[in-house]
Amino acid sequence: MSARDDVLARIRGALGADPTAPPVPRAYRQHGEYAAGAPELVLQLVDRLEDYRATVVRIGADDDDSIGRAVADALAPREIGQAVTPPGTPREWTGWLADVVVDDGSLDAKALDRIPAVVTGSVVTIAETGTIVLDGGELCGRRAITLVPDTHVCVVRVSDVVQTVPEGLQRVDPVRPLTFISGPSATSDIELDRVEGVHGPRQLVVIVSG
Repeated sequence: MSARDDVLARIRGALGADPTAPPVPRAYRQHGEYAAGAPELVLQLVDRLEDYRATVVRIGADDDDSIGRAVADALAPREIGQAVTPPGTPREWTGWLADVVVDDGSLDAKALDRIPAVVTGSVVTIAETGTIVLDGGELCGRRAITLVPDTHVCVVRVSDVVQTVPEGLQRVDPVRPLTFISGPSATSDIELDRVEGVHGPRQLVVIVSG
């Protein structure tokens, strides 16, 4: 057997096409103690996000107008009047901005770098790890628009907050381009000094609504 045959055989085994492949153990913890959207999960999520140095804005309402006011309150002190958004973003979220660029897929990295902020939604958020998941859909946008602008404002609905990673994965389509966000972009690889914004936004603002 060649190395190529060996690699392809392993891939077939991982996909379940090889009847001789051993079963995948599923003894790990798959569910948390709380149902999605439970108040305990929201408190845990906020704690994790703040520990990651994200800015968390908690609003009790879950309507587009309230979310829009929260977005305005988050960006106005930063003197940001322009943002890029995915095509499915409600107009109420960004209607107060002087310039809203709706992404049509044509913006390259240089064009995105001139836009100070991006406003998106999310599909699911994992409380235990403080991880927000984007799926590249109409409300989350393609990955590039959330990696280049310096500030990312992300809306998380309480009903989409789950406790564990397995619960989060059950809510997403595995064939979509998933992006997992745990706080602002940061690395400590250079002499163990934390540096933010190396490979993504330096500022993450999370609006938890509902």
